[in-house]
Amino acid sequence: MNSQQLLIRGRYLMREAKLLIFICGCLCFLGGCIFTLDVLELATPEGPPDANEAYLGYYQTHLKTSSSSDVISLIHLPEYELLSQSTSVIASAGQKKKKGYKTWLKMVAFDDNSLTAKRKYLFIEDERPKKLFVKPWECAKFDCEMVLERKELDKPYSNDNARRIAILRQILENFRSDMREVRLDNETIDVLGMMANQAFETVLVKLDASPALAGKLSEEKGLEFSHINLDKGKIRMVVEDDIAIIKIRLGSCAKQLIGGDL
Repeated sequence: MNSQQLLIRGRYLMREAKLLIFICGCLCFLGGCIFTLDVLELATPEGPPDANEAYLGYYQTHLKTSSSSDVISLIHLPEYELLSQSTSVIASAGQKKKKGYKTWLKMVAFDDNSLTAKRKYLFIEDERPKKLFVKPWECAKFDCEMVLERKELDKPYSNDNARRIAILRQILENFRSDMREVRLDNETIDVLGMMANQAFETVLVKLDASPALAGKLSEEKGLEFSHINLDKGKIRMVVEDDIAIIKIRLGSCAKQLIGGDL
């Protein structure tokens, strides 16, 4: 790059800098300087670990195949996460500070006989996601895949909606059982567990009041519900053979088309 090109490039960067200062000044005038600082902070990288790196282990864990030794190496990032485990459950949780916190949990439960993964969970709670002009700021995502007991699936139910509600209730019971194995070892796990439990209970109360709504669980948009802390929520449940796939989105994440996540 010659001197003339460098001069042109410098002038261009100067104009860009002036434009940025002008925009920040306008925002400061309209909404206060605190808001301007929020905008600048939202544009700042969060730092490691990268989201893909933090959550990759969940997607690389395969039900009925991955062993406990496989899972530890897949889900645990020693530099950023704390590992908790019992004889049948492994959990790895991490947290990084922004303006607020981003917290995540990966948890896997194993079959007592085959010692392969039979349930896996991913929970991400972001107190301040990088989405301008979106309220509430908070966003939470809960993903779960679970091998269901065949005897539960083959029970005679009065209709499909009753079957869906029974499956969802069984998923919650299994989740609670897995949480009890590791929750006392790490406060982060305990807090995220309570948040997920609250979402499940809210959905089940809604379904008990109107069982026909269970038909929306498998639809592309999922079932909407109100959440006491994060305003809105969505849940989708798909059952493929003996595996249930659950996705819950809370707060600003509930605005997403949940079916597109599956």
